[in-house]
Amino acid sequence: MAAIQDRPVIIVGGGIGGLAAALALALKGIRSILLEQSSEFREVGAGIQIGPNAFRRFDLLGIRKAVDAIAVFPDNLIMRDALTGEEVTRIPMGERALKHYGQPYGVIHRADLHDALLQACRTQPLISLHTNAKVTGHVDHGDSVSVTLADGTVIEGSCIIGCDGLWSALREHVVGDGKPRISGHIAYRAVLPLAEVPEAQRENNVVLWAGPKTHLVHYPLRRGELYNLVAVFHSNRYEEGWNSYGDVAELNERFQNQQPQVHALLNKIESWRMWVLCDREPVGNWTKGRITLLGDAAHPMLQYLAQGACMAMEDAVCLADKLAARRDDPNSAFLAYQQERYLRTARVQLMARVYGDFYHATGPVRELRNAFLSGRTAEQAYAGNQWLYGG
Repeated sequence: MAAIQDRPVIIVGGGIGGLAAALALALKGIRSILLEQSSEFREVGAGIQIGPNAFRRFDLLGIRKAVDAIAVFPDNLIMRDALTGEEVTRIPMGERALKHYGQPYGVIHRADLHDALLQACRTQPLISLHTNAKVTGHVDHGDSVSVTLADGTVIEGSCIIGCDGLWSALREHVVGDGKPRISGHIAYRAVLPLAEVPEAQRENNVVLWAGPKTHLVHYPLRRGELYNLVAVFHSNRYEEGWNSYGDVAELNERFQNQQPQVHALLNKIESWRMWVLCDREPVGNWTKGRITLLGDAAHPMLQYLAQGACMAMEDAVCLADKLAARRDDPNSAFLAYQQERYLRTARVQLMARVYGDFYHATGPVRELRNAFLSGRTAEQAYAGNQWLYGG
């Protein structure tokens, strides 16, 4: 029987989750081969928010210094009503949140986080990185595994970690639940140079403008050099993938009658990239024999809690711990890993849906939301998020 010290772990997918898994394993003395189907290691997207729970993993992965050098640490998380302009709630971040959680809250360009992980992986002799490596088949031999690449190459290993994202082919083998669930929500994303942002709206905060079936989020990136914009609205439009061009006319129609500050930012963007927001129903098992799933392949979630990348890094650290403790029995390690993770990730998946409804509330529900949140203290907000950020 092949133990992980005899053959490398095969990681399928070179995104944030895959790189974090390879790095976490290397730090435990475990070899891996990481297979990325694209011609280069790169990350599609723009800004992401990183909670205190993720910063704990940066410390464990040894990339904290690299992240701190490029992240922005906002002063507040603010929700404003997009119809009236009123400030609904303000949660102080900075030193006050740091004191409560023991770790900061930050925002970072997705590509910068990906690069920090990639550079750390390149320093590890136990990690073998491969591009142009599309996996077209895999076999669990019971005591080992193998994968076949598009060019016919066969790679043998001790076990497989599927980090191949929302449309995971490995998930179809392990779980078999078909296509992802389409939420009916569309996200448009863009990045502006700071000089193009109206001066009145340049602030070191994460700001969410909550509108009827819409919201706009904006915050600074790369030490304040850039400004990240994400506009989300309900739509029946559907395109597979993450990098299609958006329809500016539809965007403006969905955000009509909202505050001038909202349109001042929307009008600055001539070309938007869009993606359709999807998730899946939570499952209690994402392991089959010597194959397990990680990140979006295991528990894809809507972005409303800003936890997709954070959960993938939590997965990576947990999985490395379990494999290190059971080096001769990957299947047992995989089962222990999912047992520790599935309820937490399921809660995030479900709560992300709830937050989406909360942000996009209309009519009396919107009024109740505003009344409820406007009376909340910072300490109450921290306590409400303790389950997530304290994890």
